[in-house]
Amino acid sequence: MSEVKVGIIGLGNMGTSHANQIFKGNVQGAVLTAVCDERPERVDWAYKTFGSDVQVFSSLDDFFDNENIDAVIIATPHYDHPKLAIQAFESGLHVLSEKPAGVYTKNVRQMNEAAGKSGKVFSMMFNQRTNPLYQKVRELISSGELGEIKRTNWIITNWYRSQSYYDSGGWRATWAGEGGGVMINQSPHQLDLWQWTTGLMPTRVRAFSGFGKYHDIEVEDDVTAYVEYENGATGLFVTSTGEAPGTNRFEVAGDRGKLVVEDNKLTFWRLRQSEREFNREYKGGFGEPECWKIDIPVHGKSTEHIGILRNWVDAILHGADLLAPGEEGIKSLAISNAVYLSSWTDDWVDMPIDEDLYYEKLQEKIKESKYEKPEVEQVTLDVSGTH
Repeated sequence: MSEVKVGIIGLGNMGTSHANQIFKGNVQGAVLTAVCDERPERVDWAYKTFGSDVQVFSSLDDFFDNENIDAVIIATPHYDHPKLAIQAFESGLHVLSEKPAGVYTKNVRQMNEAAGKSGKVFSMMFNQRTNPLYQKVRELISSGELGEIKRTNWIITNWYRSQSYYDSGGWRATWAGEGGGVMINQSPHQLDLWQWTTGLMPTRVRAFSGFGKYHDIEVEDDVTAYVEYENGATGLFVTSTGEAPGTNRFEVAGDRGKLVVEDNKLTFWRLRQSEREFNREYKGGFGEPECWKIDIPVHGKSTEHIGILRNWVDAILHGADLLAPGEEGIKSLAISNAVYLSSWTDDWVDMPIDEDLYYEKLQEKIKESKYEKPEVEQVTLDVSGTH
């Protein structure tokens, strides 16, 4: 294979951006051959933008029957990600899915199983993994430079959203439309980076969520989650769409110092001696290990979405290692599911969570949701490129 023929499902903000990047030739080795969207206005846009160079579909069955596709990008609402990925794998296609992997881990696990059976390249659009800042954090931790992790804290409250943002679409901030609020919409990147940089997944979670605390919405817009790890370390994750000005500060404390990411800078408060070692040996009463403040140099720029696109295509064509393997999408989702379940039950939740219980609770929320997916007019298309 000398090039990858890419089809895109969903022409919202992200699907449109990906389509334009590939169509303009900004992803070497990829060519846009098909797009699919059920909305007539997006179909019209695609025809006007791509002309006869790209096949346009409003039917998923017709899209997947098209032999002129090697790989698919899924950029649809969250609930659809797993089922579309499974259909793509069963059709022999490589897959790149927008985040989050899905809304609940039960069907994301099925998606991962389908990916494994297919032997196809599966990636997730965790574009923040291309950021050299977080790559450096991961490197310092995995190399042992920070020592054993003792505590992780991430305050990510600079997601401010007005009521008019939520009012702009009936599906926004609803259990039936999005499957959650700030944890499923704004914070998946940080949840992914939280576990990816540290290499730690919580063993249990206790969370407190404010549902419609700052906005007239049915889902959460404020969360404080406390987690515990297998090695005895603890963590805190705080996020909100109702604070202004907000904060984005990530701290990881280890027995050899502390890493702080804030304002696009990485600072390493490095101990010359392990704190545990100092604690055992020091006999002077008051005192603490000598500490150096080091501004860690970070080279390169974050390539964001196009970096993940290029990496995915490179993996298909040349076997490159994936920066964001699709199977890892379940990790951040598992954390958010645990946060929801803990908040709903007002209790501790052990991980891995009871997936059947989570699904049951989610269905209760969906039944109470004010959003009902509208019927969409189907457009009859001639796959030759005219309509």
